[in-house]
Amino acid sequence: MPSKRPRSDAAAPSDALRPVLRRLTALLGANGVETPQTDAELLVSHVLGLTRSELQVMGSRRLTESELAALAAVADRRAGREPLQYVLGEWGFRRLLLTVDRRALIPRPETEVVVKRVLALLDGRMEPRVLDVGTGSGAIALAVADEHPGASVTGIDASADALSLARENAERCGLAVQLELRDALDGLPAGPWDVVVSNPPYVPASDRESLAPEVREWEPVEALFANGVTEQVARDARDVLVVGGALALEVADGAAADVASLLDGLGYSSVRVTKDLAGRDRVVEGRT
Repeated sequence: MPSKRPRSDAAAPSDALRPVLRRLTALLGANGVETPQTDAELLVSHVLGLTRSELQVMGSRRLTESELAALAAVADRRAGREPLQYVLGEWGFRRLLLTVDRRALIPRPETEVVVKRVLALLDGRMEPRVLDVGTGSGAIALAVADEHPGASVTGIDASADALSLARENAERCGLAVQLELRDALDGLPAGPWDVVVSNPPYVPASDRESLAPEVREWEPVEALFANGVTEQVARDARDVLVVGGALALEVADGAAADVASLLDGLGYSSVRVTKDLAGRDRVVEGRT
């Protein structure tokens, strides 16, 4: 990134938007960022308060010293492989814009598919009760509350830090959800619930070193690596769901068949697997 230097009445040509974007893209690429151009555009958009489409038509716009300094700060963070979402401080999830930081996992597109399945399971239920287990940033709970206004949604999490972030997002989005500090391994709230949904920790610990630095070094470990929550929630949900209620679980790539077999063995009916946007089996659901 350009450093501060004496300036004439006009900004130097290298301070123009287009060459700044080129240099930032090169910096991110040299540091192993997988999508350097996209990330560069998003960082510049964030600093300048412009849309990415506006960047394309403002290539000759020159950045001020304060803008260059702000861009250098966020560029250093991203070049250090801090997740783009944490650097920006917010990220879109379905219809919501959520605050994101190291207190919780980054909301991902595959989890949007989980919400889609929950809404389908709630179809025809006017005032359903929904339990989100391991709510993290509140993404699932808040998206369900947003898209099914009649739903009463509760999110639980074992992390007080994650719950504080979920509360901030509830306030930011103007949505009412109940949030409770509770470890799913200690059992689920009694309910009864129409749907229990969870995006539990499911990455095998053996995969740790193969994860990207953005995930391995920045996202909360307790929310990443499998610790038996999937199996515990599958067992306990049967006792707290209404008759005809449903459980929906996000699962690891390649784990859907095993989780579907688990639900079958526990007596769930209509067990179903849904693919994510990348075509991977990602959501497993079953009815009581």
